[in-house]
Amino acid sequence: MKIGASIDGDLAAIATEILLEAEAAVTRGVFAAGRGLRDDWRGQVRASGLGSRLANSVRQADFPRSGTSLRAASLVWTKAPDILHAFDGGVLIRGKDGLWLAIPLPAAGLTGLGRQRITPWRWEQRTGMRLRFVYRRSGPSLLVADDARLNSRGLAASKGGRRRRDGILTGAQTVPMFLLLRQVKMPKKLDLDGLAREATARLPGAILGAWLRR
Repeated sequence: MKIGASIDGDLAAIATEILLEAEAAVTRGVFAAGRGLRDDWRGQVRASGLGSRLANSVRQADFPRSGTSLRAASLVWTKAPDILHAFDGGVLIRGKDGLWLAIPLPAAGLTGLGRQRITPWRWEQRTGMRLRFVYRRSGPSLLVADDARLNSRGLAASKGGRRRRDGILTGAQTVPMFLLLRQVKMPKKLDLDGLAREATARLPGAILGAWLRR
């Protein structure tokens, strides 16, 4: 028995067509996997209660910028790596050079002058008041504001109340502004590496699906 075979068409053209299809499938599949990972990271950040602003710090960039390639890549990253890493790894944060970590309490607010993140120094700048250190043996020490008053938003404002003839202020009080801690253990709220591994596992299927839908 003699079996013969022949190729119907231009072999080089067929090979070129298959290569172009493969490049398109790989590119579409990789880009789709990248978008999926970006959306998964954003979704987990929002679901963890960290807010849409932090979620939107997660970005994606595809390569090549135009055209297709068998070496296509999709980069997913965040513009706030330190914050996400802290919640992803449950890291331990210590005060710099052995100093205290000052954790603002509700009466201190969140921002100082110029909308900067509040610190004890910025709080004193904003209010014109001085903070007093209160050491506590059992529990975090405090920075408090003496002769302060709380405004309608629950924030400590400049010295308030009225001074009586005997010199005592009425309507003013000592208000805790900051907790002072040596270290803080951040809660682990995220598993970004786990989502990345899942996206990698889905990649072959994404490429095959893109090829079948060509």
